[in-house]
Amino acid sequence: MTNSSRTNFTGAVIRKEGGPFTIEKLSLEEPRSDEVLVKMVASGMCHTDMVARDKVYDVPHPIVLGHEGAGIVERVGEKVQGISPGDHVVLSYQPCTRCRPCMEGKPFYCVHTYPLCFGGARLDGSTSTKDAEGKDIHDHFFGQSSFGTYALANERNTVKVPKDAPLELLGPLGCGIQTGAGAVMNALRVSPGSSFVVFGAGAVGLSAVMAARIAGATTIIAADVVPSRLELAKELGATHSVNSKSQDPVKAIKDLTDGGADFSLEATGIPAVLRQAIDAIGVGGICGIVGAARLGDEGSFDVNDVMIPGKMIKGILQGESVPQIFIPKLVELHAQGRFPIEKMVKFYKLEDINQAAQDSEKGVTVKPIIRL
Repeated sequence: MTNSSRTNFTGAVIRKEGGPFTIEKLSLEEPRSDEVLVKMVASGMCHTDMVARDKVYDVPHPIVLGHEGAGIVERVGEKVQGISPGDHVVLSYQPCTRCRPCMEGKPFYCVHTYPLCFGGARLDGSTSTKDAEGKDIHDHFFGQSSFGTYALANERNTVKVPKDAPLELLGPLGCGIQTGAGAVMNALRVSPGSSFVVFGAGAVGLSAVMAARIAGATTIIAADVVPSRLELAKELGATHSVNSKSQDPVKAIKDLTDGGADFSLEATGIPAVLRQAIDAIGVGGICGIVGAARLGDEGSFDVNDVMIPGKMIKGILQGESVPQIFIPKLVELHAQGRFPIEKMVKFYKLEDINQAAQDSEKGVTVKPIIRL
């Protein structure tokens, strides 16, 4: 697999705004001192991959995307500690570990999040991927670029998981599932006996539903416009579902919660839906935001309706999760049968990655996973 100290691999490249993904022969340089070369087993496909493909965020092209990778470590840099060849790993977001939020134990709010995750290169501007003609391809998307048979990650965003865990299923724990579950468990701290509503029953929203059930919420509401997703939400722990296309979701939620939910989570990235999520909480309620809107999008709310009942609006990134701590917890919950993520995934081959993207955007598939 190596050629002149480079690892040859097959990957999916975005060369123009809007795609498509093209399957190409590529090569990676050897791991630097703090890096990890991973032979990929599978990678989840997330809405953020579409955001980068379509340049909703200013991500440079051509680029290898993918940021929910899972695989087996092949080689490590000489300064890497605690990760060895043969380890099974999940790849997550990459923090710098040196800025103030990182030093305070909040790597999910690292001040270098944008360049490290969306800059298409290492923090020093270097890339490691070349195409068949020897031209540079942007990479290090979320510190991994996992839509390929190999990925070069950093020890900071590599999480060991048990070898008896279903590795091809675990990649989405690194972003989408971690975001939804973490928003409930880490950021909002949904409490036993409380009421919780999520707007958007995609992978993030459904992960939040499962987490709310584990946290002990007794009224769990999923709001969406796709009936099949609402049915799945009820299977995964929602006590009620609201079709926002056929009824007023705010009124329906207030009726179900005696005036407003204790917690809401906006997972669609649509400003008008954020307004609904704020309006749907009651006295002292907290509305969390995880949906990725377009840069510059603005939302609105009734100032007095927030001030007088003491509502709170909270931005949440990566579910406020420290991956090395939180992902193993989710793996154990899955092993116990309490976090059945397999019910919302569908597997695709790498050559079918464009179909996976299309199915995801149409709502046909909740969480595509690309087998590598």
